[in-house]
Amino acid sequence: MSLASPTPSLLPPKLPERRNGVLHADLCIIGAGSGGLSVAAGAVQMGASVVLIEKGAMGGDCLNTGCVPSKALIAAAHAAHAIRDGGRFGIHAAAPDIRFDEVHAHVHGVIAAIAPHDSVERFQGLGVHVIQAAGRFVDHQTVEAGGDRVTARRFVIASGSRAAVPPIPGLAEAGFLTNESVFELAERPQHLIVLGGGPIGIEMAQAFRRLGSEVTVVEKFGILSRDEPEAVEVVRAALARDGVALLERTGVAMVSRADGRVTVTLDDEASRSLNGSHILVAAGRRPNLEALGLEAAGIAHTPKGITVDDRLRTSNRRIFAIGDVAGGPQFTHIAGYHAGIVIRNALFGLPAKVNYAALPWVTYTDPELAHSGLTEADARKAGHEVQILTWSFDGNDRAQAERATEGLAKIVLGRKGRILGATIVGPRAGELIGTWGLAISAGLKIGAVASAVMPYPTLSEISKRAAGSYYTPKLFGALTRRIVGFVQRILP
Repeated sequence: MSLASPTPSLLPPKLPERRNGVLHADLCIIGAGSGGLSVAAGAVQMGASVVLIEKGAMGGDCLNTGCVPSKALIAAAHAAHAIRDGGRFGIHAAAPDIRFDEVHAHVHGVIAAIAPHDSVERFQGLGVHVIQAAGRFVDHQTVEAGGDRVTARRFVIASGSRAAVPPIPGLAEAGFLTNESVFELAERPQHLIVLGGGPIGIEMAQAFRRLGSEVTVVEKFGILSRDEPEAVEVVRAALARDGVALLERTGVAMVSRADGRVTVTLDDEASRSLNGSHILVAAGRRPNLEALGLEAAGIAHTPKGITVDDRLRTSNRRIFAIGDVAGGPQFTHIAGYHAGIVIRNALFGLPAKVNYAALPWVTYTDPELAHSGLTEADARKAGHEVQILTWSFDGNDRAQAERATEGLAKIVLGRKGRILGATIVGPRAGELIGTWGLAISAGLKIGAVASAVMPYPTLSEISKRAAGSYYTPKLFGALTRRIVGFVQRILP
């Protein structure tokens, strides 16, 4: 989905020119996912001629098979859980009647509601020349797509990524789901076996469990391994309460299918096996590189993605790569951030560079787990003098009112109170982490958050309380008492 404004320019757009059968543009973009659409919408409204090439659905992974459908499914799961959990407020109801075909319709209704914003018609209306075909470089400055040849002053590769499939014997023959197919299910899985304990796997595990499926997660290492251990433990406990079976530090030896059921043989001493109805592979992402003709354009790359510098330029300096295909953080909001970097470089010639110091991410479990900046482990590894502040949601009045007191805020500080990172696990943590991302981006010290006035009663007070704890030892210490005693003796 495009992160750029949908408002068309008041001035007529500059259109690509066709000369000798070749399209000439200021900017040619391969991929109409969130990053590519944001570049296209921004560039054409700023006066550049733009060609946009997309072989699949407009909106890419985020709209069609990623962020949007997953959050729609999670919303349905939240609704089911709220009915079951109402007793804690004195609200009692029968068990929810979950009609999975209607859940499916809800998910696809959300996609359909957003799709016009990312449609071919909208972008053509903005003045973008859209080619609905696969694009491939044929030389250093030419792309071929749908029978057209396109040359441009600058190119942007925004081809995204796809689910990585581990080389497990029998997996391909047994059949499996990925994010590209799981949202097509119109019937609820009886027993969903999730291979992978990263954010996608854990989000889907909890959602399907709350929608009535039996769910088992198999993770070779530990779940949510990039996050702060204290925060992960809160999510792990929530999954256990929901009835999600977690098999951590467990590999898979093989997979087989018989009589409509799948069997997953575990790679452990006992060679245990799991029997389920469906397998969801959520074992990371792989960049879409193979069909781009990168060698013809002189673009260096590895299996992890296209090699870029801090201005997102490839080894061919006229070509940029953004989003998942650039081999960095794989988030929709990062693709949108990359779009802004490229526009400043490609359209204005400014040496804008990426800076991930305040990189945020959210895992949309219940409770949510949100992070920005450095974790404690990363800060120590980088050689910072680390101080940790924490505050629990059980000390937040709004959380108490909503009976959602599990979770905490953990703040990582460097020298002199400089904010290096923050993690919040708890209700609506994804909405709360923005305060800390802004503070890190602006290079603020902890006093800026501690002195902020937060409305009462809100969950946002947890940030102020955590920040304020930095001053507690001094503020309520012996020196302060002596100062107050002295001032009180001399005041009239």
